Amino acid sequence: MKSISKKRTKAFLIDIAISSAVAAGVEYILRKKVKNEAIHAIVTPTVVMWSLELVQLRKKGQTVGYKKMGLVLENEHGAKLTSSQIIKRMAYRDSISTFDYLKNPKAFEQQNGQLLPHDSFSGTVVKEI
Repeated sequence: MKSISKKRTKAFLIDIAISSAVAAGVEYILRKKVKNEAIHAIVTPTVVMWSLELVQLRKKGQTVGYKKMGLVLENEHGAKLTSSQIIKRMAYRDSISTFDYLKNPKAFEQQNGQLLPHDSFSGTVVKEI
């Protein structure tokens, strides 16, 4: 695994930990109003993680995990990241990207881990700062 890939993995784990803590708080508040367990198990954690990630990447191009690991997400053309790019990236990463990896794990990383399939799909690249 390349250096940037290791940093990306650690950054993602940091972001998941933060998101899980926030989701637990949101779930505590919603539990009184929403009785459906599927909402608490699937929808709440996903919405919380995507919302946190969208806001952080849109404002600074970094999540807390990316900042801690010295990474930044940029548009591959140098323009400012758009909300649709970030949403496309998250949706692809959390769905189709898993199948890409299972299909061909050796070709998963490109450019030393700066470009993964969800980055190619959304037109983004991760760089070290």
